[in-house]
Amino acid sequence: MVAIVYQTDKRSGITYAYESISLWDKEKQQSRVKRRLIGRVDKITGEIVPTDGRNRKKRDASLSEEQAPKCTAVASRSFFGATNLFDAIGEKLGITNDMKQCFPEIYKQILSIAYYLILEDSTPLYWFDRWGTLHKHPYGKNISSQ
Repeated sequence: MVAIVYQTDKRSGITYAYESISLWDKEKQQSRVKRRLIGRVDKITGEIVPTDGRNRKKRDASLSEEQAPKCTAVASRSFFGATNLFDAIGEKLGITNDMKQCFPEIYKQILSIAYYLILEDSTPLYWFDRWGTLHKHPYGKNISSQ
């Protein structure tokens, strides 16, 4: 038998509507009840507003792309403490300027590889791709192991 059961949450005072189905458990020889949340009951109109139970209304499948929410920001995380320390040491000792004079096109790549080899002393160079995405380094892009 299917019925609609109304239950009020004592903490929030919100009344929810559930679809209640009575079943017989043959193994235990007892009746059981399964409930499925339908929605929350509007206090003013008394209508059942569909929800998923987390105070979110069910998304209408007929929403167009313009109406659907869009993600505009991309979040990322980087480690930069040790590499900033290396940058400061390189500037103070003049190593960065010397590298820039000797290798003007690739000095940032050389510095990035040196940072990687110092920080990850026992890992092979082909893992630089993963390390480079997680750490701030002078070159700022991936360097292939070749």
